[in-house]
Amino acid sequence: MAKTSKKDSLYRRIYSAVARVPRGRVVTYGQIASGVTGATPRVVGYAMAALPERSGVPWHRVVNHRGGISPRGAGDSDRVQRALLEKEGIRFRDNGCLDLERYRWSGRSRKRN
Repeated sequence: MAKTSKKDSLYRRIYSAVARVPRGRVVTYGQIASGVTGATPRVVGYAMAALPERSGVPWHRVVNHRGGISPRGAGDSDRVQRALLEKEGIRFRDNGCLDLERYRWSGRSRKRN
């Protein structure tokens, strides 16, 4: 049986936190980091980049501190992320950022109008 590394354990905790973000809401890398011991916003970014395809974790609901999508090095994941968020009803401003006051998830369930 393979031993679980500290990094694997940390990434699993990050994925668990991201999995709780409801449809139509977002969190920032910093929010996730503040709720996961040992994580930093950069580590959350690394974990999202290492997420296996078809994991079921809603990676697209994690945005930067301005409400923007952080471009990745390769591929079109930034366009995919925006499309997934728009499909959930999230709208972007002309500057490419979403309104964090409107769409940020506080970590608590609440009724939406």
